[in-house]
Amino acid sequence: MKTENTELSISRLIKAPPVMVWRAWNKPELLQKWWIPRPLECRVIKLDLRPGGAFETQMREGEDDFKPHVEACFLEIVPERRIVWTTTLVENWQPAEPWLALTAIITFEAEGNGTRYAARVLHKNAEDTSKHEQMGFQLGWGTTISQLAAVVETDG
Repeated sequence: MKTENTELSISRLIKAPPVMVWRAWNKPELLQKWWIPRPLECRVIKLDLRPGGAFETQMREGEDDFKPHVEACFLEIVPERRIVWTTTLVENWQPAEPWLALTAIITFEAEGNGTRYAARVLHKNAEDTSKHEQMGFQLGWGTTISQLAAVVETDG
């Protein structure tokens, strides 16, 4: 049994059904509206929602050039319920050497008339967990969930 803390998590209730939250995850034009905290801009390079499929986004601030944000591989996809991806692999299960190794488990559960959106982010050690937390995990991921809610609760 591990005794060190290697997990960060966040959860919010979104006032839209799981089908709408899923749609915002599987359409690049919607994902880029919410995936990165504003005022940063997001560009979706690859979004192949299947096990072994690529997940790649870039970001930019102002007029700067786009820079890498996430390059990952989807591990599990259950439409309207669960998405699991990792930065330790890239497309077609190829090993990667990320600057921050993590596995994200995203779940959508129907709750009343909305969706309980939860993210568990697993790290290889307590140091990486602390690094991600100090980078602003709660604020950053919280902001993106708020942006996701704004997309799906309005025009989606």
